[in-house]
Amino acid sequence: MSSPVHDFPIRRNTFLLAATLTSLSGMVQLAVAVGTITLVLVTGIEGILGLGPAIFLTAGALAALPAGRLMDRHGRIPVLAGGCVAGIAGSLTTALGCELESAPVVVAGFALVGVAQGTILLARAAAADMYPPERRARGISYVLFGALFGAALGPLVFRPLFAGKELDTEALVLPWIAAAGIMVVGLVLVLLVRPDPRTIAQRLHFDGGGAEPAEPAPLREIIRRPGVVTALVAAVASFAGMVSVMNLTGYLVIDHGHHQADVFTVISLHIVGMYALVLVIGQLVDKLGRRPGQVAGLLLMALSTLGLAWFTSVPWMSVSLFGLGLGWNVSYVAAVTELADRALPAERGKLIGLTDQLSSFTGAALVLLGGIVYSEVGVEALAFAAAAFVGLPAAWILLQSAAGAPDVRPLSVK
Repeated sequence: MSSPVHDFPIRRNTFLLAATLTSLSGMVQLAVAVGTITLVLVTGIEGILGLGPAIFLTAGALAALPAGRLMDRHGRIPVLAGGCVAGIAGSLTTALGCELESAPVVVAGFALVGVAQGTILLARAAAADMYPPERRARGISYVLFGALFGAALGPLVFRPLFAGKELDTEALVLPWIAAAGIMVVGLVLVLLVRPDPRTIAQRLHFDGGGAEPAEPAPLREIIRRPGVVTALVAAVASFAGMVSVMNLTGYLVIDHGHHQADVFTVISLHIVGMYALVLVIGQLVDKLGRRPGQVAGLLLMALSTLGLAWFTSVPWMSVSLFGLGLGWNVSYVAAVTELADRALPAERGKLIGLTDQLSSFTGAALVLLGGIVYSEVGVEALAFAAAAFVGLPAAWILLQSAAGAPDVRPLSVK
């Protein structure tokens, strides 16, 4: 007979997955801080400042849904390990492109980094696998909490590598090599996760009286389940709104006359906002419901983004980005938890993968558009547009609730 759920090393697996996200967070922090400026330095074209982040996000979008499907078929860990390998290769390729001052090589490296991000972020599905519905938001938050420690890698690892150096392509080589080393650690950590979280999910489902269907439902059927569309809207709006502003922040800080090293201060505090309170947020989402969390988080994001229209100092920009990260934390944990609630173990990877794909494609379009808006119109237009992008979905979800759409409970199939 299979082992009962309480015999599985859930705490150990949770810690290892969280530590893997620490590694991803460190690599992504570098990508966010220098992605906008790297291609500008290599090509000399300022108008493409949004292209670097758009490449990350597009590659991540293309990888997310296929990675989710592979997770459902072959397990979570082999796919997450493949994401770490892509991160190592992408960081080294980007370092080579900076050394050679070759835009095509840098673009290839950015694409691989994006694939890594799009794949490893699916660790949320692995987290959802290991916890019952009444503790699922907390389980997801425990794994996301690991990304908080990646915020320390900017000031501790990357900032010293830029200190006292003129910002040019040569100065970018060593930081990207360091990012590859960080992802090697992530690969080792994820390979230590045993058993595969999908196995735990199947045991949880069976122990709860559920029976796995002969064939998982197609995505079009899953999307029609109550609560899925509103959760998808909240997840896409929060993720795309957050990454589009975050990825333009590096250029914004420099354009306000600050040093490249100051970017890591702002981005680090943004990451703190994203993850510092995630353990508390997970408990609140489990207690108060998924939909209230989606609305509250989106509204906080809108308010925080508006601050960028007036804030120009590093401390106040950091406050604005902290609030943006905190709002994302609330809305995204609530949305992803509801999506996990509405899917069976054999469906969860592809549903969350679809969510990430839509989120990343939308984020890529927004960061490109945001770069143009910022260059041609100014920061005020960018701030107001970003606030509307996350504020309007919050209003729509509230209207859905007012029309009688309930805050649905976890799916139970017997």
